[in-house]
Amino acid sequence: MRSLCIVIISTVLLGCADTHELLRNERDGRLMLDRNASAFISIPKDGVYGGIVYQGSGQNTAQIILAAFSKYFTRVDVARTYGEYKESLDQAKKEGYNYLIYPTILEWEDRATEWSSIPDRVSVKVTVVDVNRDRVVDSVIVKGKSGLATFGGDHPQDLLPKPIEEFTKSLFK
Repeated sequence: MRSLCIVIISTVLLGCADTHELLRNERDGRLMLDRNASAFISIPKDGVYGGIVYQGSGQNTAQIILAAFSKYFTRVDVARTYGEYKESLDQAKKEGYNYLIYPTILEWEDRATEWSSIPDRVSVKVTVVDVNRDRVVDSVIVKGKSGLATFGGDHPQDLLPKPIEEFTKSLFK
């Protein structure tokens, strides 16, 4: 009986756990960003799943990235609206930023997990560009998946802060 209780409790606890991963190309570990620099964060297009557009998901993603990078750069600002890559890069150059942080939502699934047992999922590509050299410094795909026992409180944006922070921290000494 005791073994059965341990198995049940373990299963429930594992079902509650969110998971995330960073998919990253090999990079030169010596290349670190300058803390005295500035960054401009573009707003990605809102996430879409099937025919559903998750209004505000692009803004939410940009705000999560802002929170992470604000701990390291002296100046970080977010665009007012969505902009294509070239448009965002031009704006960052024009306004004197050192880096462009360009996120792209690849996957955004907000599910009624507690009823359907289908987890929320999110994938966001984050590209860091040296504005003056027009060169990609680093990029990552952040993926997250909710646990099955969410009790109605999780959403895809809740899966982003930890892996975004992990990626951001890796860019600085």
